[in-house]
Amino acid sequence: MATMLGQSDPANSPLGLMLLDEITPVVMVLRTPLVEEACLKNGLNLVELLTPFSTFNNIDVPVRTASDQPYRLQKFKLRLFYASDIRQPNLEVAKEQLKEVITHAGEKDFSDLCSDPPQIEDVLSTPESEILPSWFQFFNKELVRSLSFSDHEAFDHPVACLLVVSTKDERPLNRFVDLFNTNQLPFLLNDGVMDPKILKHYLLVHDNQDGSSEKAEKILTEMRSTFGSNDCRLLCINSSQDGLVEHEDNPWAPYKTDASLSQPLGCFLNIDDFNEIKDLMQDFSSKHIIPHMEQKIRVLNQQVSVTRKGFRNQIKNLWWRKGKEDTPDASNGPMYTFSSIESQIRVLGDYAFMLRDYELALSNYRLLSTDYKLDKAWKRCAGVQEMMGLTYFLLDQSRKEAEYCMENAFNTYLKIGSSGQQNATRCGLWWIEMLKTRDQYKEAASVYFRISGEEPLHSAVMLEQASYCYLFSKPPMLHKYGFHLVLSGDHYKKCDQIKHAIRTYRRALSVYKGTMWSYIKDHVHFHIGKWYAFLGMFDVAVPHMLEVLTCGHQSKTTQDLFLREFLQIVQNTGKKFEVLKLQLPAINIPSVKVIFEDNRTYASPAAASVRESMWQSLEEDMIPSLPTIRTNWLESLPKNISKKHKQSNICVTGEAIKVDVEFKNPLQITISISSVSLICELSASSEEMDCDANSSTSELQNDEESGKLTISREQTSNSSFTLSEADFSLGGGERIMVQLTVTPRIEGILKVVGVRWNLSDSVVGFHNFESNLVKKKIAKGRRKAKHSPSDNLKFLVIKSLPKLEGSIHHLPEKVYAGDLRRLVLELRNQSEYPVKNMKMKISSPRFLNVGSWEILNTEFPACLEKKTDPEQRVQANHNKESHTVFLFPEDTLIQGGTPFLWPLWLRAAVPGNIPLYITIYYEMGDISNIMRYRTLRMYHNLQVLPSLDLSFQISPCPSRLKEFLVRMDAVNKTSSEIFQIHQLSSVGRQWKISLLQPVETMLPSELMPGQALSRFFKLENVRKLTTPEDKVSLLAPQEGSDVKLGSEASNEILFDICSSPLADFHICERIHQEGSHQEHPNSVDFILISQPSNDSINTGLPNPPPHLFSHHVCHCRIESTSPIWWLMEGPRTIHHNFSASFCEVKLKMTLYNSSDLSASIFIHTLDSIPSTSQLSEVMAGSPGNQAGWYDTSLLNDIKVTSDVLGMKVGKPPSLDSVSQFIWSGSSSTKVEVEPMSTAVVPLQICVFSPGTYDLSNYALHWNLLSSKDEGSHGKCPGSPYYLTVLQSA
Repeated sequence: MATMLGQSDPANSPLGLMLLDEITPVVMVLRTPLVEEACLKNGLNLVELLTPFSTFNNIDVPVRTASDQPYRLQKFKLRLFYASDIRQPNLEVAKEQLKEVITHAGEKDFSDLCSDPPQIEDVLSTPESEILPSWFQFFNKELVRSLSFSDHEAFDHPVACLLVVSTKDERPLNRFVDLFNTNQLPFLLNDGVMDPKILKHYLLVHDNQDGSSEKAEKILTEMRSTFGSNDCRLLCINSSQDGLVEHEDNPWAPYKTDASLSQPLGCFLNIDDFNEIKDLMQDFSSKHIIPHMEQKIRVLNQQVSVTRKGFRNQIKNLWWRKGKEDTPDASNGPMYTFSSIESQIRVLGDYAFMLRDYELALSNYRLLSTDYKLDKAWKRCAGVQEMMGLTYFLLDQSRKEAEYCMENAFNTYLKIGSSGQQNATRCGLWWIEMLKTRDQYKEAASVYFRISGEEPLHSAVMLEQASYCYLFSKPPMLHKYGFHLVLSGDHYKKCDQIKHAIRTYRRALSVYKGTMWSYIKDHVHFHIGKWYAFLGMFDVAVPHMLEVLTCGHQSKTTQDLFLREFLQIVQNTGKKFEVLKLQLPAINIPSVKVIFEDNRTYASPAAASVRESMWQSLEEDMIPSLPTIRTNWLESLPKNISKKHKQSNICVTGEAIKVDVEFKNPLQITISISSVSLICELSASSEEMDCDANSSTSELQNDEESGKLTISREQTSNSSFTLSEADFSLGGGERIMVQLTVTPRIEGILKVVGVRWNLSDSVVGFHNFESNLVKKKIAKGRRKAKHSPSDNLKFLVIKSLPKLEGSIHHLPEKVYAGDLRRLVLELRNQSEYPVKNMKMKISSPRFLNVGSWEILNTEFPACLEKKTDPEQRVQANHNKESHTVFLFPEDTLIQGGTPFLWPLWLRAAVPGNIPLYITIYYEMGDISNIMRYRTLRMYHNLQVLPSLDLSFQISPCPSRLKEFLVRMDAVNKTSSEIFQIHQLSSVGRQWKISLLQPVETMLPSELMPGQALSRFFKLENVRKLTTPEDKVSLLAPQEGSDVKLGSEASNEILFDICSSPLADFHICERIHQEGSHQEHPNSVDFILISQPSNDSINTGLPNPPPHLFSHHVCHCRIESTSPIWWLMEGPRTIHHNFSASFCEVKLKMTLYNSSDLSASIFIHTLDSIPSTSQLSEVMAGSPGNQAGWYDTSLLNDIKVTSDVLGMKVGKPPSLDSVSQFIWSGSSSTKVEVEPMSTAVVPLQICVFSPGTYDLSNYALHWNLLSSKDEGSHGKCPGSPYYLTVLQSA
């Protein structure tokens, strides 16, 4: 940033130049009216005529003041004032003049305020002189001059008096005497403030237009004889007779800005007059003023030296002033006349200052400062301190002393009160310039702030100047710069200086633009807009008001105020504003989604929102394979379509393109949005198909220039496309997703450009879509060649094609797990052209399956009842391909709006949120060479709630081969539903399930909410060995057994689990419940069928259909891991006379091989009693001793008391005792058992004493022949078999 020049010589600094203008000798001018008349011919009065020649940049006059060492004075200036103007200005008048200065400056600078404010980077690189308003300097000078001719300062006292008389005046000499009449002199001379004996210089003015100068020469001679030859001078003016003189560099132009252009300044003054005036002022200054001041300084210095200088005089002065310490403070102290020593010292100091003898001036100011302090003349003391600070500055000796004196003077002025406020302002301005010269801008800004005062207009100017000081600081203090500009603007507004307020606020915008200071940005923009509107500049006000519309951080009251003011300004313009990227409401561009239908159609918006990859994976088995698959799946395109348009998306005439746009209200108040629609263009010309001309967004706004381009901003019925419109209100912070549509009516190229809306019926907002940010509902396909992002929103519109519409009747949104119901799929084609070759695929056949045509008109659930005639069953489809693609009958044709119905089966398999995806493929024949087939995509979300939790436990029966005990545990997981258990079925030919006890003795089968239920059943293995020819896959069971449950089970019908849909769903369940037990020959599948006890189940439908629940539990394995089952048979209790002989007991062991392979079984008997560890292993391995289960068969078969059992378990025999029985047969027996066959092995023991014995001290070793699987061999411990031998009588 360029700063103000800081010269090494302080006199050349801005402050030095200001002091040269303001603290220079004053000349009092007395003239006659005829003199004024002669001067006014040139458009100037006498003072104005002489002023340009009173400033000398190189006068080069030798000066000798108090010292004997002379020096040369180069720069000098005289200030000329009429005697009537030498008075203290009226404060109110001065304020009005300053206000006029500011107002005029505002009118002059306002023309630049309609342009954009500069960027802060440009401001920082601009020179200081170009940034500061030009009128600041003039304002500051006027502010300083408002304090002219004060009684406590001598530099405004006239040094000399210039008496001017015209040659046309009668008795000119008498006129000179009359001019210096005391009645015409200023009060400073009459009141004794200054010495009336001042230097007098007599000037005779002759107007050459009045005749020759002979008379003037004669009068001049008389003047010299009367007043002295050196003090009289003749000035001849107006030598030009025609008044056409034009001065190239007019010296009066800077001093006479309000001159009329019809009368050039100095038009009667030729070059001779010009030079004569210049010589007059040169001689007056160098030969009269300066020598007079020199003489005055020497005389006064001599008097001061005699009376005040020296130790004696100083002691005397202090003694004389000692009594004044007790006097009260006064702003101006005692009255000092021009003859007092204090006034003489002040004159001496000011004269020395004006003649550049700063050392002499400083010494006298110091001397005087002490006197004024003792006299408590604070205003005079402050004035002296002020001059001391300026003198220190110009001497360039001590910056610290200079600032200390200015600070002292400033505070003293403020201490006085209101009478010293103006002087404090002047002191502050000089102090500021002193700091600026030394690049202390930050300190200068603080002084500006201190002198701002309470008067608003004055404060506004000072605060604005302070802001620039912060800008020029090193480094720039931008926040303070902007903040003080805002403060200044507020004060300007209080004074009705609206244009200045706008100017300062606009400059502040450069600071806050692009920052996070939201509140002050809103404040600035809002007030700028409001002030522009106040001035009637509504068009300029609207952009600023737009900046504050999205003020979500503001309070609700403030937001309402901003919006109300904005709408009021817009209404005052009398027109609707069209605003690009209007931020109210806010549009979430990245979330904008375009949904269109080419060969992919959607049954619902939910289906359109599904990921394309999901549909692709579902349709890959249905869609014909193409050599090259494009994004829009075009098989071929006409050759007349350009390469550019081949990259476009495809849509069909009459089918809407949907655009989801999310609107958000960033405010806390409600806003009204209306007429929301898309902005589109559609080229219907055939030539467009062959050209690649791009149409820009700007062309969309002008229908006249777009040729055949159609741009619709309102919904029209006769246009080439129609648009939907939406109206809505947005509450505070509310979001809404609005779906807008455009429906092309003709073929061509359609482009979606953006969206438009009306805000409160006053402002039209536009927002163009950036194609690379918009989500599109299209297939990914293979990678495409790169092309322009604008093509993403461009569509190739082809002619109308058939389109399927689909829905599923009675499909609930929420169901309980296991719910089984029949649905109906309805398809319609409104076109007269039929669709054919239909195929359907469902993503989750576990939940949704395709039914057969025959059940469409049957009753549910009666259609699932078990038929006595097997041929009436609906056969299940055991082919896995049935779960991939379903082919509708070949003769199926849909057209003309006639509904086509097909049954579907729904079963809620497991709890959770289940997505159901359905896609239907169909062909349309040769209607279009671009699109030969289409797909209908359907999506539904099913919420499945927990219902019954089932578990099964199967244990082998110790007393029966191929019989098992089944325990079923059911828990009602619902909170309000009651279930009635109806039927339990085992699946497959090898199993038969039956009741363990009569149904009449069973507890009720109702399950209340949260209730648990346990039931026991008997399961029998009826499996037979099958040959490879009739072997059936376990995935395709064809038979099963059923058990009726419930108190009225005998009267209830059974449901057929071997027919569709129960069999189909069970196949799916077997696949999804795959585990380690899958395909094991000893695993069992169960199906539990239940019904709700009432119709209280909430399905979300108005007329709920009948309910049926099927719960499938697959791959339930028998707890025994061995394929070999055996049963020990023989007596349980015998009587024998041991006195005669030992007892021989014959037993037999029946072995059963449940596997499909031959088994080699080795029976190893042990005569010793098993050890404790062996016994525990045997007990743990016995399936009949599982915790929580009752071996009912065993308890029925052996009638033993608890004492017997307790004896056996409680006190096992000692390991050291002799065995009381032995196996009398062979110690090991090996037998081979065929698959699914039994074998009987005879056994025998010898008992030597009565007692109860556990015959489990044996082991079975088995090995499956021709098996390579792991676990094809194993070892089983013996099962407990208790034998009681009693002594006979």
